[in-house]
Amino acid sequence: MQSAALPAKAGAGLALGALFLGATCIALSPIFVRVSETGPTASAFWRVALAVPALWLLAALAPGQPARRPSRPLGPLLLAAGAAFAGDLGFWHTSIKLTSVADSTLLANLASIFVTLAAWLFWGQKPSRMFLLGLAAALAGVATLVRTSVGFSPHALLGDALGVVTAVFYAAYLLAVKGLRDRGAATLRLMAVTTSITAALLLPVALASGEQMLPASAAGWLKLVGLALISHAAGQGLIAYALAHLPAAFSSVSLLFQPVMAAAFAWVLLGEPMTVPQIAGGLVVLAGIYLARRGS
Repeated sequence: MQSAALPAKAGAGLALGALFLGATCIALSPIFVRVSETGPTASAFWRVALAVPALWLLAALAPGQPARRPSRPLGPLLLAAGAAFAGDLGFWHTSIKLTSVADSTLLANLASIFVTLAAWLFWGQKPSRMFLLGLAAALAGVATLVRTSVGFSPHALLGDALGVVTAVFYAAYLLAVKGLRDRGAATLRLMAVTTSITAALLLPVALASGEQMLPASAAGWLKLVGLALISHAAGQGLIAYALAHLPAAFSSVSLLFQPVMAAAFAWVLLGEPMTVPQIAGGLVVLAGIYLARRGS
């Protein structure tokens, strides 16, 4: 019994490490978006479009594994994941342009509320008291951080509202990816297909928006490549892997690590100040993640 438990614990630890590393990669995305030379929807399109070739190449070169027949058709969930991620990116990139990096990222990661609610209402996965305590602590930390960035700009309220809309789409994306992985979808192929769908959906929206579609310099293209390869290909790929081995509700709460890292990156790279309430809120978020881990 003990020898069998050790590999399981090691696998869970690896998944947890992948989750936090993926969250760190994604935490860089609002920095890339803020300094992008294209419009917010256009940067969302390039984020996925530039990642598509790399993901398909990695999927083709990945070591062969015994084929696992999906338990149910994957098409509907793949479309749902691609559409949900398109909505997530479109609204989030706009939110980043209107409010602070910390605020937009925090509100986007309120997806944990919607994930937990959906898991409870539709699948009967009633959360434990320890998990709810961790979630409450994490959200209290989020509230502290949000209060410090309300005065970031006159458009902050709209940016915050779009951040909440982002959270709804992000929750749908997390649940769809979790369902795909549970049904046997391979991580790299899953990411390649859903990313392709997202790019196809965002392109007409970006063109219709009238935004700046192409960067004006080589540095602008490098920023978009970083957004695509670091924040999307690496970040989302690691998270897709982790969701196959961790409960969806806990995973979404753990992704509250993203806004903590995003706030730190914004402070160092963009000069957005970190106040004492922001630091305190970040510590409370981390405490909530720990409690949620104990309770899931």
